[in-house]
Amino acid sequence: MTEKNFVTKIQIYSYNELNDEDKNLVDLAKEAIKGSYAPYSNFNVGAALLLNNGVTIKGANQENAAFAGTCGERSACYNAGANYPGVPIKKIAITSFTRGSFVEPPTAPCGVCRQALLEFETQANQPIEVILVGREKIYKLESIKSLLPLAFSEF
Repeated sequence: MTEKNFVTKIQIYSYNELNDEDKNLVDLAKEAIKGSYAPYSNFNVGAALLLNNGVTIKGANQENAAFAGTCGERSACYNAGANYPGVPIKKIAITSFTRGSFVEPPTAPCGVCRQALLEFETQANQPIEVILVGREKIYKLESIKSLLPLAFSEF
């Protein structure tokens, strides 16, 4: 038998420790919560992307009675793909809100979003920095691959 270990490096920050670019993205992700439609789960997710061309894009989760909704992360990514084809995503900030406050600890993307984000990262051949925003703590990861070490990929 052999064994393989995966290590995920997570940097933990407070909002005040972030640089201005990251603060702006965090603020946009929190603002994106206002566009969330989550009457069934009452779990609102906001995401904000920074593209390599400097454009920022927001996304929010959208639910429906058939439980066939779209997460905030994919909402933002698909908007970017449709409106800025071929422009790589540099960073994504993600936050969630429920029961009157932002969630602590920071919420990581679901498996479907991890796979979708990984494909954007793979297509661009550059890492997408991940900023997970909680009520007090902010986690930063260097790449989507940090969240999905045994990714499904045909690439």
